[in-house]
Amino acid sequence: MATRQVKTVKKTAPAAHSNPIRKTAGKPNAAPAVLKLVTTKAANKERTATSPPKPTSMIGPLPPIITLKHLAEWAGYNHGVPKKQALEMFTGFVADIGRVLKKGSKIRIPNLGVLQVRIRPGTPGAQGA
Repeated sequence: MATRQVKTVKKTAPAAHSNPIRKTAGKPNAAPAVLKLVTTKAANKERTATSPPKPTSMIGPLPPIITLKHLAEWAGYNHGVPKKQALEMFTGFVADIGRVLKKGSKIRIPNLGVLQVRIRPGTPGAQGA
């Protein structure tokens, strides 16, 4: 990952309302310095110049079958994570989902639905029709 160049800018805090009678000639008007971090345009250009190219599965039509590897590759590209690390995360995620479903729990995922395992009796005589 590229390091960002950071430029520090000193700003002085606004002086409090002062009474001219209380001001003394020898006392400097001291205000605490505030540091503000400003990212430079060069750092932004450097970050965009080193971004990896889009995965081939994201260009053109979608593959007929989307695998876990595809999903991990897309998530890695969209979130700036290496492909190998994204695949390990997705593999662990699917293993956790399988473990929870085997114990009988339901998993509710917004915009996708509810994942659950139902135990149903077999249908006798359905194979010899």
